[in-house]
Amino acid sequence: MKPCIIVHGGAWDIPERTWEAHKRGCGKAVEEGHSVLVGGGAALDAVEAAVKVMEDDPTFDAGKGSFLNLEGEVELDAIIMDGCTLNFGAVGAVQHILHPVTLARMVMEKTQHCMLVGEGALSFARSIGAEQVETHELLTDRELERWKEIQQRPDFRPKEVFEDSRGRYSRKGTVGAVALDERGNIAAATSTGGTPNKMAGRVGDSPLVGCGNYADNRSAGISATGWGESLMKVVIARRVCEYVERGMDVQAASDQAIAYLQERVQGLGGVIALGREGNMAYAHNTPRMAVASIDQVGGKVVRI
Repeated sequence: MKPCIIVHGGAWDIPERTWEAHKRGCGKAVEEGHSVLVGGGAALDAVEAAVKVMEDDPTFDAGKGSFLNLEGEVELDAIIMDGCTLNFGAVGAVQHILHPVTLARMVMEKTQHCMLVGEGALSFARSIGAEQVETHELLTDRELERWKEIQQRPDFRPKEVFEDSRGRYSRKGTVGAVALDERGNIAAATSTGGTPNKMAGRVGDSPLVGCGNYADNRSAGISATGWGESLMKVVIARRVCEYVERGMDVQAASDQAIAYLQERVQGLGGVIALGREGNMAYAHNTPRMAVASIDQVGGKVVRI
C-alpha cells in the first residue's frame, strides 16, 4: 500500500489575513507526517507527528495559542486512534501539557483505560515523566486580550466563533490528521483547546471516540472540527464511517454527514476523511476550512 496523509487546521470563517499562516502550518504538518510514512513509519506515528507540529504553532487552537476558559486557564483535549485494533487513547480538560496528542497515545499504550481527564490525566503525565509547562508557556498575548474582551460580553455565545463574519477570531482551529501507512493501517488524531470562554472542565467533541475522531481499517479514518456541542450530538466521525460501510465513497460520506449535521442540529463544522484504499476527502459547512494532503503518488495540496 502506498502511504498518504491528510491534515486540517480548523473549519470556520478564516480571515484572509491569516490564510498564509494556516497554509504554512498545515503544509509543514502534512510534510512531517508524510516523512514518517515514506520512512516506513506507522500511521500512528505519522498522525502524532503531524498534530504535534500544529500544537507547537500558535496559529491554531491546539497546544500553544489555545483559547482560555472562563477562569483564564488553558485546558486541552486530544485523541489518537489505531484503525487496525480500534484501540484509542484520549485526554480531556488537561492543563500544563504542550502536546496532549502524545499524552493521549501514552494513555492508549501504557494504561488499561481509553480516556483520562483533568487532574487524573495530569497525574498520569507526571507519573510517566511527560514534559509539563506553565500556563504562560501555552498562552499568547492575543488570546489573553481576547479573554479579557469576552469577559465584558455577557451575551457571548461559543457558536459565534464558527459563524463569525467580522474576522474577530484569528486563532481558533482545532487540528487533526489521518494517515494510511504502507501496511494498510489507518490512524487518526485530533487535538484542540476547545471553545473560548468555555466552563472549566468542559470537554468537547475532539477527544470523544466517534465524535471528533475515528479510525477503522475496514472503512475510513476521520478527524472532525467545529462547534463541538453539535458534532457530539450526531457522532459525526463514526457517522462518516457508517456511510462508507454502506457503500458510499469517502467524499459522498463526508458530504452526507455534514448535511445531516446542519439539517438535524443546525451544527457547524468540517471533517477530513481517508479511506482504506487511500482516497481522501474533506467537507464543511463553515465559510472555510484549512486542509493539506499528500496523496499516494506524492502530490501535495494545501487549501483554505
